[in-house]
Amino acid sequence: MKYKHLLKLAFICMAVSINTAVYAQNAKKTTGMVLNSQEYLEYQGVNVMLAHDFYPEGHQGGVGVIQNGQRVATNGDIRLEPTPGQWSPIPKVGKRVVDTKTGEISVRMEYPNEAIDRKGFNPVIYPDLKFAYNIRVLPVGKAFKIIVDLDKPLPDDWIGKVGFNFELFPGILFGKSYYMDQQFGVFPQQGNDQVYKDSDGDFQVTPMASGKTLTIVPESDKQRMTIQNLSGGNLELIDGRSKYNNGWFVVRSLVAKGATKNAIEWLVTPHAIEGWQSDPVIQVSEVGYHPDQKKIAVIELDKHDTKKLSASLLRIKEDGGFETVLSTGTKDWGDFLRYHYLQFDFSAIKKPGMYVVSYGSFKTHPFQISKDVYANNVWQPTLEYFLPVQMCHMKVKDNYRIWHGFCHMDDARMAPTDSDHFDGYIQGHSTLTKYAPGQTVPGLNKGGWHDAGDFDLRIESQAETVHGLTLAYEQFNVKYDNTTIDQATQTVDIQKPDGKPDVLQQIEHGLLTIVGGYESMGRFYRGMIEPTLPQYTILGDAANITDNKPYVAPVNGAAPPAVGLPNSPDDRWVFTEDNPERSLETAAALAAANRVMKGFNDTLATQCLQIAEEVWKNIKEKRELSRVPLAVELLVTTGKKEYADFLVAHTQAIAQHINNTGWLVGRTMALINDQTYHNVITQAVAKLYAQVKLDGTKTPYSVPYQPDIWGAGWGIQNFGYKQYFLYKYFPTIFPDDYMLASINFVLGCHPGSNTASFVSGVGSKSMTTAYGFNRADWSYIPGGITSGTALIRPDFPELLNWPFLWQQGEYVLGGGTTDYLFLILAANDILNKK
Repeated sequence: MKYKHLLKLAFICMAVSINTAVYAQNAKKTTGMVLNSQEYLEYQGVNVMLAHDFYPEGHQGGVGVIQNGQRVATNGDIRLEPTPGQWSPIPKVGKRVVDTKTGEISVRMEYPNEAIDRKGFNPVIYPDLKFAYNIRVLPVGKAFKIIVDLDKPLPDDWIGKVGFNFELFPGILFGKSYYMDQQFGVFPQQGNDQVYKDSDGDFQVTPMASGKTLTIVPESDKQRMTIQNLSGGNLELIDGRSKYNNGWFVVRSLVAKGATKNAIEWLVTPHAIEGWQSDPVIQVSEVGYHPDQKKIAVIELDKHDTKKLSASLLRIKEDGGFETVLSTGTKDWGDFLRYHYLQFDFSAIKKPGMYVVSYGSFKTHPFQISKDVYANNVWQPTLEYFLPVQMCHMKVKDNYRIWHGFCHMDDARMAPTDSDHFDGYIQGHSTLTKYAPGQTVPGLNKGGWHDAGDFDLRIESQAETVHGLTLAYEQFNVKYDNTTIDQATQTVDIQKPDGKPDVLQQIEHGLLTIVGGYESMGRFYRGMIEPTLPQYTILGDAANITDNKPYVAPVNGAAPPAVGLPNSPDDRWVFTEDNPERSLETAAALAAANRVMKGFNDTLATQCLQIAEEVWKNIKEKRELSRVPLAVELLVTTGKKEYADFLVAHTQAIAQHINNTGWLVGRTMALINDQTYHNVITQAVAKLYAQVKLDGTKTPYSVPYQPDIWGAGWGIQNFGYKQYFLYKYFPTIFPDDYMLASINFVLGCHPGSNTASFVSGVGSKSMTTAYGFNRADWSYIPGGITSGTALIRPDFPELLNWPFLWQQGEYVLGGGTTDYLFLILAANDILNKK
């Protein structure tokens, strides 16, 4: 349900411009829409963007509207379906062109997008249709026009099928009203519209209403918006959720036969509240602070808000009410994104208790100041709920609740050669193993964790989870036990201790899939995933995805039964690849896990080290930097000179890439007796600190916030995770400030009006509608860590209360989980040793 290749892109640096004072003043004084310095239209609290975003699959793209602080509409563009889904055709987006004299914004689009037509990471199947068009957005007083000009008329076969879609965010519309000419109604909580088959045999949704003029939420000045179709034909209001769970409401009008110039012409009037400003937002950790850490509340203000109110720290009294313990001036930090920021420093307050920060009449949720702030109910939900719930090949119970039944017990059949999977897996000309396509590969029906929003097992997420848990256990001796995990019966019981450390049991579970696959195939698998889209998109209990029985091909050559029938080929596919870098990364996790498995599962411990050293020897390519993690872990595990010699021989390369290697090689400083190695690495770490310090000044949060499409929470966690090792092993250079700042960010001190902790069930307010496998229930998994606040281009931070936006609310395995758990344990350890 997501484009996983964007997980890495989510952390790529991207420049974010700031509104200039000149444009801000012009926008404030004008009596209608104007073009601002960010190349979008603005009037009071209304903003109209065109092609700033480029992710229509995730409801970000085309024409979008932010109205009085809320993104209300997006994906205004020509589409080939009334209610497109994730794998529906999307246009190729050209360069945005801005006319500074007229305020017109335009962009050229065309079908198909050849870069993804039946190829690429997530291939899309385009029909045999080629056409190009320009979308124009131009100001008309307090409204704006959307105009679409086609290069040439559509083929007759496509009349009645191609139209302009405009998606309305459902989460703020439920129970509110609309008028369409003489029709009216309320936006329903669930999809109720009758579905029918069109002339092509595809299911479509009957419109809720049809007419010339649509008024959305007329009862609310904050949300009222009128859309008029000026180009003939009707508007249709359609509930996209009736076809796809993650759909939005869609306003649509068709392109008429023979139309080219002004093929689509809409007048859109979002009501702008005169003088509207966003409310101040006070951003703090929703969990709280240790007495000895920096405590800085960030106050986010509308760019036009010139009032400076008083800020105070209030202690909640045991007998009720508040007492003011600190009331000082705020520091003017400056502009970031579309807001102005202040900081309120209350680091001097150390008295234990429950507190709130106030700014004028605005208050935060309660948070604590306590030396035990990170000791209880902060990292534990991730270990005792989230990781068990994600365990594959198990039945997971939680007292009266069954999170999921036995699943994927039929794993796995070798994927067909020369195949591209819809979720990015590619099998080459060979299986690279002794197993033929379609043959069941033994050893794959134990261990591993579902990759959160999906049910696949990717080798990197399995390895990262094992590695992160291993280092956490080593660093902090986590003997916590609140879960029974029985590998013999393949059952899990949450809230029932079994006398074994949960961290070690989870490491063992991850190793069972990694080692099991290697032992069977002589190599690591790339991943295991459902073979069909209907299986892949199932929400709810993973036990329902397959029949849990390995497929046996009919001996008489008969066709196999359809998926869903007994003995059907519904087993997951296992993909292989020749990827030395990923193999080295996985082997590093095994080399580390050897250390903690000794005495717990000695067989696995032995296998881990054997495989890790085999990978080291068998990969012939130099790949110096890719070998560093494995060299570090093998050195720490074995103490063998050859691994130390490798690191010393590549001292300069390690130093040149110290941002990626510094946190790793810190653990080798006491193991390598080479002064040049020490000096070069230490000098490089000092330069890295200078850059980190500089980057920390670029946001009011002291951490880099530069998201691409996905929220940056996982990247900031990883930044903090690495900061711990830099602080511990280079204490004279790195402070713990940036590690702790990353924790504050994830737990609520982050941009935007939604200050929820990204960790479900952790903190006074948290992400309790999230993109897990139970998202259709508007539910969450305690301890799951979401990607968090995303950036709606160019400058609007957003975290919606909506379970179907993977780029804001999805959980993942790997570092997205273990970096957080590690960070909280690290903060508790460091702060209570001072």
